[in-house]
Amino acid sequence: MTEINTARTSLEDVEEALKDVIDPELGVNIVDLGLLYGLKYSDDDGALLIDMTLTTAACPLTDVLEEQVGKALDGVVDDWRLNWVWMPPWGPERITDDGKDQMRALGFNI
Repeated sequence: MTEINTARTSLEDVEEALKDVIDPELGVNIVDLGLLYGLKYSDDDGALLIDMTLTTAACPLTDVLEEQVGKALDGVVDDWRLNWVWMPPWGPERITDDGKDQMRALGFNI
């Protein structure tokens, strides 16, 4: 008999793992930049569903960020899907206080 692993990593732990995903242009993680719009597990197949955006829809870094997400989630969740979201559009008001501190440390005037 095959044992099915039904344990799920908490969404808080997933979010913490995603802090390892750094926006290559700004040098700040996607969580503190406010690029992460939502995390939930699918009722259908149990995969982690990630709603995420970019600072602009024209950003050419979707492949880079998807690769980083995969590396950050390796060993954290078994299966995940990334859904690019464009509405509402991202704005600097979504940056967390920690993100603002990180940006200031990098020389941004925010």
